Amino acid sequence: MVVGEDELLEKALKRFKRMVEKEGIVREWKRREYFEKPSSIKNKKNKALVRKRQKKQRKLADAKKY
Repeated sequence: MVVGEDELLEKALKRFKRMVEKEGIVREWKRREYFEKPSSIKNKKNKALVRKRQKKQRKLADAKKY
């Protein structure tokens, strides 16, 4: 990222933050901050799938009520 001579520092910082967020660098860093066992990763994914299915079923049930 190149900052122009006439560009304001605040504007450049905001542009940098947007770029970092878009790339997912902070999210990736937090994910790798500590070691997580493969089994716990698998459990998290399964729990997320269950929550997603339950949410979908609730939406369908609510739609049928009306």
